[in-house]
Amino acid sequence: MSAALAWMGCGVCGALGAWARFRVGSGVMARWTGAFPLGTFVVNLSGGCALGVLTGLGLSGRGMLVLGTGLMGGYTTFSTWMVEDQRLGEDGEWTLVWLYLFGSMAAGLLATSLGWLIGSALA
Repeated sequence: MSAALAWMGCGVCGALGAWARFRVGSGVMARWTGAFPLGTFVVNLSGGCALGVLTGLGLSGRGMLVLGTGLMGGYTTFSTWMVEDQRLGEDGEWTLVWLYLFGSMAAGLLATSLGWLIGSALA
């Protein structure tokens, strides 16, 4: 795969990842009534797991650029996670602030590790 094709693939996969993030996140939130931003939480955990699988499979180079950076980078969202945490703080939901902040990090590490183990087992 040429460098130009890889960069185009990265852009296309980034758009697909953003579309998938919207669909998954809004689908989860349509069924969730609590203040906890479960949609972004689910997106980031599933994206971390998927990226772990790609890493465990040994994907690198242009393949990782297209799928890891493009698709998973478009799918997962650090900025939304931070904005949602700030909004929880503005609403005085301090228990949820800390649960969301540290729970996302801990669960994200676990999900990514699980994905890496799965990918390594499949490789």
